[in-house]
Amino acid sequence: LTLESSGAKVTFGEKGYSTLERLWSRPTCDINGLRAGYIGEGAKTVIGATATAKISCRLVAHQKPEEIQKALFTFLEERTPEGCRWDLKSFGTAPAISVPTESPWLSAASEALTSVFPKPAVLIGTGGSIPVVGEFQEILGVDAVMVGFSLDDDLIHAPNEKFNVDCFHRGMLAQAAILEAYANIHV
Repeated sequence: LTLESSGAKVTFGEKGYSTLERLWSRPTCDINGLRAGYIGEGAKTVIGATATAKISCRLVAHQKPEEIQKALFTFLEERTPEGCRWDLKSFGTAPAISVPTESPWLSAASEALTSVFPKPAVLIGTGGSIPVVGEFQEILGVDAVMVGFSLDDDLIHAPNEKFNVDCFHRGMLAQAAILEAYANIHV
């Protein structure tokens, strides 16, 4: 995703970190959706009695989900105005992971990809708290490696997301090559 394709004019965020560092290795607390007040057609000068927000936190390695959740609850409670109340519904927590760039699993996947794609794989960090990924790593005792086959303009998770059929086919071939490479790792 480039700045131009996102529609943003400038990048911003936590000071002292580049945009890639913030995307790849910094925790976030995001408001994903809001519902409040009157949002129908035309003007209305009524102040809404309730508001709802969807919040997610992306953790990074070594953060403890339960501690972060408790800290978020405390933060919100301390800032709730007198006479107001709030309810928080948790949809669960999950630990984050981090995979070292020298991981044999990562190296094997990168090498296997070159057998299917003409250019070498680009290593891209991602937010590390996708619940099932951490569970795989913990249960299997090996580094979790996520491999994506989307293009820059696929708009992942957007309402108009797409995925190229050629990428799908090459992705299947690449997964087979990766599994074959993994069979040769002796740890």
